[in-house]
Amino acid sequence: MRRLRTCIVGTGYVGLTNAVALAYLGHEVVCLDVDQAKVAMLSAGKIPIFEPHLEDLLASSRERMTFTTDYAQAIPKADVVFIAVGTPTGEGGAPDLRYLQAAAKSVGEHLGEGFTVVVNKSTVPIGSANWVEAIVRDAFQRRAGEKKGTFAVASNPEFLREGSALHDTLYADRTVLGADDQRAVEVLSELYRPITDQTFEPLPYLPRPAGLTTSRLITTDLASAELIKYAANAFLSLKISFINEIAELAERVGADVVQIAEGIGSDARVGRSFLQAGLGWGGSCFGKDTAALLATGREYGLEMPIVKAARDVNWRQRQRVTDKLLNELKILKGKTIGLLGLAFKPFTDDLRDAPALDIAARLLERGASVRVHDPVAMARVKSDGKLAVHFCESAHEVAEGADALVLVTEWPEYRRLPWESVAKSMRNPLILDGRNALEQQQLTKAGFRYIGMGR
Repeated sequence: MRRLRTCIVGTGYVGLTNAVALAYLGHEVVCLDVDQAKVAMLSAGKIPIFEPHLEDLLASSRERMTFTTDYAQAIPKADVVFIAVGTPTGEGGAPDLRYLQAAAKSVGEHLGEGFTVVVNKSTVPIGSANWVEAIVRDAFQRRAGEKKGTFAVASNPEFLREGSALHDTLYADRTVLGADDQRAVEVLSELYRPITDQTFEPLPYLPRPAGLTTSRLITTDLASAELIKYAANAFLSLKISFINEIAELAERVGADVVQIAEGIGSDARVGRSFLQAGLGWGGSCFGKDTAALLATGREYGLEMPIVKAARDVNWRQRQRVTDKLLNELKILKGKTIGLLGLAFKPFTDDLRDAPALDIAARLLERGASVRVHDPVAMARVKSDGKLAVHFCESAHEVAEGADALVLVTEWPEYRRLPWESVAKSMRNPLILDGRNALEQQQLTKAGFRYIGMGR
């Protein structure tokens, strides 16, 4: 395998995961970020996010990685430059592309003499690759009098799940490469060959799935690659919102949505994944990407009612927590409600669009006192300082004298709690299992009044 010189612009969740994985596969990787404090932390072997095994793999790959804030150091010698900067939601739901624009301009100003593939790794609107190509070309051509090389722009969307990002990178279901230049496809195919051919040596904490011998490589045009990313996240969002809508009906007719999900998910045409009823989706992708898809549709005169409905159902799930508690307690003012979990999903400290924050805010508006606990994400909420909640060091402290508990994030440690002693410590042993992750019979036997979602 030829070792390719790779630069990752942006060391956020996607950029850092991709960088560490490529370095482990044997490539030479330079990580570039304008945040000096983050670069210093990474240079010291520490990571600014919580992701299982990422710090371990960074240590294993450290000799092939460099961290810098200097474009002049990172870009000129690179064979491949990934732009993985943030694209937050802007006005009207469309992504804010200012960071992408700035990065593309700086890349163009510093390209070297050889052939370079510039890759859009950020989730961007359809047509962004052409826009980035124009920005890079304009900056590149302004370097009058210098000896110049050539470049091509490609799209390489990511499909990572927070909490299992390294597994999803090294054992990808598919790698999508969008490009109109065959040379770009050839370079990126070579870059990812250890993954597509599964020739790398797996680590003990990241074992290769049984039976996996190859990973699919899909090559498309630029626009199709960009739309694949949005369409994939919109479809997964739709599955979650669909089962949550069915869950609401199940409650009214006396059915159990867990059994329903098992029944329909066993159909290979439907599949079991993303059919877990609960509090809905959060995180950095689904909300942002569905909003961007709607904005793109409007730009082309197209309404997308299915995507819009998925979003509407999802936001309604958060209000259902307040409604369920009101139905049980009648009055929330002066009551103490404990939230177990803050991160939008387990095995991450990501609080972006986390249901827990919205639920806490709604409870506070009703006059409730809110206690919270999370194994890894509490420090981020504390530093934000926007919610007047009580931070507890343990789930037991959350429960002490509480009128109700809400399981918001299905961390494994919450499933293993000594529920009988937890129930005895509460003023009113009521639990709302917002993820249908707990054993109903076990909780009932421990003395709880158990409420699920769609059960």
